[in-house]
Amino acid sequence: MVQAWYMDSSDEDQRKPHQLQPQQPVSVQQLDELGVSSFKLDADNYETDPELAKIRKEKNYNWMDIITIHKDTLPNYEQKLKIFYEEHLHLDDEIRYVLEGSGYFDVRDKEERWIRIFMQKGDMITLPAGIYHRFTLDENNYIKAMRLFIGAPVWTPYNRPADNYEARHNYLQFLEQTA
Repeated sequence: MVQAWYMDSSDEDQRKPHQLQPQQPVSVQQLDELGVSSFKLDADNYETDPELAKIRKEKNYNWMDIITIHKDTLPNYEQKLKIFYEEHLHLDDEIRYVLEGSGYFDVRDKEERWIRIFMQKGDMITLPAGIYHRFTLDENNYIKAMRLFIGAPVWTPYNRPADNYEARHNYLQFLEQTA
């Protein structure tokens, strides 16, 4: 399963782990309380994995593609990394499944503190619509991930502040119910 921890406030390279000292790990249950779901799957057999097929059917993830983020494969690599690392939200869930490599998703907790979620091969994550988050590669500078959607893909990020969107209001209501 994914590993997560509270982040330090250092401005050092975003690709470093940025763990607080002493470390403050975040459990899968704590992530779940923020609406963040995670799964561990068989990335070597993703094309025929019955568990992935089951999740896709249950959650109605009927659209998918695969993105490789590396300087040799992604056009406008440096610009895209900057965009991915801007704090933003989406109006739909964001579902990512790591097939190769590794990287970090950062999400805000209920007190607005950053939690860093380390994802590596076989990890799948669902970030709920309306949660502020960002993404960056780790120091390996490579990830190949499946992107899943319900219906047609919507790529639009809404940079913070984006508190006026219904997805954000719904997310904040969800947080109140889990308090």
